[in-house]
Amino acid sequence: MDPTEVTNRHFRAFVEDTGHVTDAERYGWSFVYKLFVPEDIVREVDSYVVGSEWWMPVTGASWKRPFPQEDVQDILDHPVVHVSWNDARAFCTWAGKRLPTEEEWEFAARGGLDDQHFPWGGHSEEDLHTRCNTFQGSFPFAPETRDGFLGTAPARSYQPNGFGLYNTVGNV
Repeated sequence: MDPTEVTNRHFRAFVEDTGHVTDAERYGWSFVYKLFVPEDIVREVDSYVVGSEWWMPVTGASWKRPFPQEDVQDILDHPVVHVSWNDARAFCTWAGKRLPTEEEWEFAARGGLDDQHFPWGGHSEEDLHTRCNTFQGSFPFAPETRDGFLGTAPARSYQPNGFGLYNTVGNV
């Protein structure tokens, strides 16, 4: 298992090498968190997922145009988003790797700790914003940026777990 999520930089190398077209690119849209969508685009959206109105289907959203950034070039060290399981498998094949099973992921995410509420131990939930990138504030429409990030954070923003893996909680 790699120490970080797949970054935009690494995914871009895969796309440049293989010509892979992601499912989001093929479909022509992907869901984007509403607060990341410019108001002129919000006005154009005419459908939502009932009960999850904070996710909007946005034409043109993809790994290359993830929102709120218009261009992935500014966030190459952030995790890639708007990729499907199919895209992840294609990436793994190119990289000579495979996706972990759920059991393997759970074990790796815990970093060697057992019987703890959090992967970093039994600390309080108040530690979340200093240990991982999760939504802070009143979900879904009143975010805060106590950790300094609205959206994803660079792949090595927080301390790694006991196995040397970064961001096994939160970030995408």
